[in-house]
Amino acid sequence: MTPSNKTVLITGGGSGIGLALAQAFLQHNNTVIITGRNLSKLEKAKAENPGLNFIQNDVTDSAQIKALVEKTQQEFGGIDVLVNNAGVLHTFDIADESFPFDKQLQEIDIDFTGPIRMVHHFLPMLKQRPEAAIVNVSSGLAFVPLTMAPVYSATKAGVHAWTQSIRLQLANTSIKVIELMPPVVDTDMVSEFEDFPKISPQKLASDFWKGYVNNKAEITPGQSSQLKLMRRLAPGFIFGQINKQPVPA
Repeated sequence: MTPSNKTVLITGGGSGIGLALAQAFLQHNNTVIITGRNLSKLEKAKAENPGLNFIQNDVTDSAQIKALVEKTQQEFGGIDVLVNNAGVLHTFDIADESFPFDKQLQEIDIDFTGPIRMVHHFLPMLKQRPEAAIVNVSSGLAFVPLTMAPVYSATKAGVHAWTQSIRLQLANTSIKVIELMPPVVDTDMVSEFEDFPKISPQKLASDFWKGYVNNKAEITPGQSSQLKLMRRLAPGFIFGQINKQPVPA
C-alpha cells in the first residue's frame, strides 16, 4: 500500500500511542484525523500539531460513529486508513468485590467492541477505495496475559483473533488488515507499571512505520516479539515471569 497521500483516521488520537502514530502519518504527507472522547486532549494535540484534524467521537456509540462516517465523507471525501487505537486499561484484584463491574464492561466495550463497531460502520467506505487499510492496535499481552489486568489482556487476545479472521475474509478486497502489537509503552495508561521496561510512543511509531511501509501484516516491536516467541517455546515460564506480581500492589 502507498504510505503517503492517504486520509487516515485514528481513534484515541489525542495522546500517547494514537498521537505518535498520527504524527508519523502526518510526517509522511497524509491527511490525518484524530478522534477521542476528551475534547481538551484533541484541542491540545491540534495546537501542538497544526496539520492535524480532529473530531470528537466515542467508539462505544454507534450513532456517533455513523455521524463520523458521514462527516469524513463530506469534509474529506472519505478515509483510506482506519487505525483502531482507542483503549483503556484497569488493573484490579477480582477477589476485591469493590472494583466496579461496570468498569470491566466499559473496558470490553472500548477495547474490543469498539474496533468491531468502527470496522462495521466504515467498511462500506473502505471497500470503495482503490487502496485501504485497517490497523488494529492490540498488545503483546495478546500472547501472554498480565493477570493484574485481566479484562484488558482478554480484550487484546480477542482483538488478535478477530484481526486474523477479518484479514483472511478481506484478502480478496482492496483492504489490508494490519495488527500493531505494542510492548509496554511509556504513556499515562501504564504509569503504575514501574517494574516493566517501556519504550517511548515515538519509538513505537517509528517501528510501526517500518513495518507498515514493508507491508507487514503483524508488527511486534520490542518485547512483543519476545512474548510471541516465548509463548510458543516456554508458555509456563513466560507466564510466570510476567506475573510475579499477580494482583496490583
